[in-house]
This record gives sequence, structure tokens and C-alpha cells, in this order.
Amino acid sequence: MPKATIVLFSGDLDRAFAAFLIASRAAAEGWDVVLLFTFWGLSVIRDPNKKAPQRKEFAPRMFDMMMPKGADDLRLSRMHMLGLGTSMVKKRMSAKRLLTIREMIKEAKEFGVRFYACTVPMEIMGIQREEIIDEVDEFCSVGKYLEEAKDADVNLFI
Repeated sequence: MPKATIVLFSGDLDRAFAAFLIASRAAAEGWDVVLLFTFWGLSVIRDPNKKAPQRKEFAPRMFDMMMPKGADDLRLSRMHMLGLGTSMVKKRMSAKRLLTIREMIKEAKEFGVRFYACTVPMEIMGIQREEIIDEVDEFCSVGKYLEEAKDADVNLFI
């Protein structure tokens, strides 16, 4: 079975869309797919309805305020234009009956894509496991990702 690993480093709507599109298509075609969320990509898997069980220090509180609060809060990497560009793209996606990022997460899981959350950036940014969506399969270090990537036919960094 072919294998793909994808690192989602970005928390941008368009880049997340590309990562999920590739991951789901590959998984639907029978590929073994691992999607690692790291640094800004962790925004995609934050659950806006979950709160940290412990009070955070100053720097992690600042990250909380500045980072998107989950898949529905992502914005474009270019042409955001104070929200107008992002709004236009989301409306076009809806008009074309494309899935939202939240729906793409569910679809990817249905196809068997494995989600990994990188723990070192989580620690740096003060993101706690309890704040992450339930669809994440594993919290791991980059070593676990490298184990997966060494045998992969395709490795992508988005």
C-alpha cells in the first residue's frame, strides 16, 4: 500500500484546504496517510468549545488570543483584506458545495487518515491536550513522524 505523510505547519485556510484535499484523496484511493499538525497548523485542530483545564501563563495566553480558535476561524494566507477575502472564498466554497475545513476533518477520518499533534510546539505555545479535537489519534514528537515518513512514498510540508 502506498503511504503519504503530510506536515501541516500552516494555520491558513487555503493551505489547510490543500492538505485535507490531498490527504483525503490519497486515503480514498487506498493510501496510508499520516497528517502531522505542528506550530501554526495546530490552530486547525483546536476545539473552540474546549478550554484549558489549567490557567495559562502570559505567553500562552497571548498565543490563545492571536491564534485562530479552530477550523472555522482560519483565514487566507494571502488577500485576507481584513476578512473580506476570507469571507469571499468561504462563500465561493459554499456556492460550489465544497466542504468546510471542519467537514474535511471528518471526511479525512472516515477515509482513515491518521492525525498526529506535535507535542513540542504544543508546549511552546501553551496548547494543552484537552483543547484539541477528539479526532487526533496521537500526541507525539517529531521522532514518531520521522518513523512514519521514512517509509513514505510521498512527504509533503504545507
